[in-house]
Amino acid sequence: MLSDEQRSNGLRERKKAKTMATVQKHALRLFRELGYKATTVEQIAEAAEISYSTFFRYFSTKEDVLLIDNYDPLFVAAFEDQPSNLSPLQAIRNAMLSGIKDMSTDELTTVRERNELIMKVPELRAASLNNMTQMMQLIMELIAKRVGRNPEDLAVRTFAGAIIGVNISVMLYYAENPDADFATLLDEALSKLEEGLPL
Repeated sequence: MLSDEQRSNGLRERKKAKTMATVQKHALRLFRELGYKATTVEQIAEAAEISYSTFFRYFSTKEDVLLIDNYDPLFVAAFEDQPSNLSPLQAIRNAMLSGIKDMSTDELTTVRERNELIMKVPELRAASLNNMTQMMQLIMELIAKRVGRNPEDLAVRTFAGAIIGVNISVMLYYAENPDADFATLLDEALSKLEEGLPL
């Protein structure tokens, strides 16, 4: 049974996730209507019915509205739940795909729209590199723990870099082919990596 504190923390996290999703939804709409550069934080906050200062409790910059999401903790939990007999790549693949399969149609639409903007706007492409580097670090730590190695080990770092490379290629392809199925693309790309990238 959950304690009052755990229930309170869970409620807080759900409220935070809901507010972030609302802000991102309005930001995407404004970016489509006004253009990314022309849209201000003030306009986003007003559309989401929050104060300017509240915006910065959730996002440090306007770029972060497109780059930050709440999926990392879900990915970590899904990865840690993978059976120990799976290879690290199989565990990563299952964890990533389970997260995507749990997404609603609206969430997948948001992912596609975010990808399209990130790929079209040079500042966002540059900012997304930092985000990808952080994700690579997370994968390094997860894999190192699973296989009993140092996260800075070159083999662990290379493995994490390959996973990030697959994700970048899928994001680019999905931005250019919005009718494609994101989960299928990611599954196919990770399968290719598992097979040794035969061409």
